[in-house]
Amino acid sequence: MGIVFLIQEAAAAQINKLYNLNLSPEQIQVTETKPEFEGEYTVVIFGLTKQLKKSPEALGRELGDSVKNTYPNLVCGYNVIKGFLNISVSDAFVLDFLSVRFGDSEYGKRPPEGKKVMVEYSSPNTNKPLHLGHLRNNFLGWSMAEIFKSDGYLVAKTSIANDRGIHICKSMVGWLHFGNDATPESTGIKGDHLVGDYYVKFGEELKRQINELMTAGMGEEEASKEAPIMKEAQQMLVDWEAGKPEVIHLWKKMNEWVYTGWKETYETIGSDFDKTYYESNVYLSGKKMVDDGLRKGVFFKKDDGSVWIDLTAEGLDEKIVQRKDGTAVYITQDIGLVEQKQRELGADLSIYVVGNEQD
Repeated sequence: MGIVFLIQEAAAAQINKLYNLNLSPEQIQVTETKPEFEGEYTVVIFGLTKQLKKSPEALGRELGDSVKNTYPNLVCGYNVIKGFLNISVSDAFVLDFLSVRFGDSEYGKRPPEGKKVMVEYSSPNTNKPLHLGHLRNNFLGWSMAEIFKSDGYLVAKTSIANDRGIHICKSMVGWLHFGNDATPESTGIKGDHLVGDYYVKFGEELKRQINELMTAGMGEEEASKEAPIMKEAQQMLVDWEAGKPEVIHLWKKMNEWVYTGWKETYETIGSDFDKTYYESNVYLSGKKMVDDGLRKGVFFKKDDGSVWIDLTAEGLDEKIVQRKDGTAVYITQDIGLVEQKQRELGADLSIYVVGNEQD
């Protein structure tokens, strides 16, 4: 029972008592008090003035006095503005009301109505630990999912682990160059942080090599492509997609370090998921859909062999969906993932919690 109904009930009881009427609480109109007036809730009494042959001010004062005197724990004051009785709710009542409702875990919840909503959040990369942006999205996504549950939706909380791609290969190459067989156990470093350290080391070495090539006369863009360590990462991605055993072994080992670290973080912040998808499991279906779309004219191929989609008609730009070497980009797996999630979950509504840095 909410505060509005309690005020309706109190007002109806006192009107019936004072004027020998038989109004139900639902017949009493109660609104939120306008911010320029004192009070929290307003009883609209204008419609009763003609029936009772009383001025709005007189009716308001009589009803206000009666409600305040009869329900002192609910009403601590009132004022009358023309045909509106503005009620001030007592602080003690509000505190008691909130404490009782706070202790009721089912308060305000609606029964399930059959509609399904999918909320995707967190969705980190396995080349580094969760950062502040991930925490923000976890708290937002988890909270939205719980709100939808309370509103009667069937909710699926999902996350996509971006566990493959060039960024993952960079941390792997970094570990091969600088790791000296380091493990979370041998270093005492949390697994996701350890892997993140080698992603950083890769970036530092890449920058050093680019500067070295530029000093030798090469342009920055060309140097970024020709840096040996970058070429090594690109080749590792090709080898990964080809299933090269030693690459797959290292990939699985380092990803497992990250998953262990993430699990600890998720347990600490209280975030959870009903289903976690893995990019490595869906990117092939995305590549197949790209091939199908290329044949149907949805996508087009550029002279260098890369595959794109033209979204300029939608107010966006051209977007690459497959690299010239045939390897997938992030959107490739996303194409496959959307189809898989809809097939498995059949959601009526899908919500993706991402940082606006990705706009």
